[in-house]
Amino acid sequence: MDTFETYLATIENIEHSQKMRELFEWILTEFPDLDTRIAWNQPMFTHHGTFIIAFSLAKNHISVSPEVKTLTLFSESIDEAGYERTNNIFRIKWTQTINRDLIKQLIAFNLEDKKDYEKFWR
Repeated sequence: MDTFETYLATIENIEHSQKMRELFEWILTEFPDLDTRIAWNQPMFTHHGTFIIAFSLAKNHISVSPEVKTLTLFSESIDEAGYERTNNIFRIKWTQTINRDLIKQLIAFNLEDKKDYEKFWR
């Protein structure tokens, strides 16, 4: 979590900061082998040097980037959760609950799918 502390400190809205902190802490509890880093001004989780998932803050939402392949495969679940999506990200509005089961599925899929992958991005 130390990697994300500076990032979290820049979030002016306390509720938004707390929501992001709780999400990051939960992810690290569920997936303790993930590494953390800030790149392109967003918190990212990686594993053995490859990208797994990233989050970024916006005025009205959290942007979630699990990579295009994963986003495409899970598009129906993302839609069912009530999240808006583009080709590259989906958005969790600050007023929405974070669907932890969905986040867990995305991370687990990327970990398995990229277990032998040696590059950062697909």
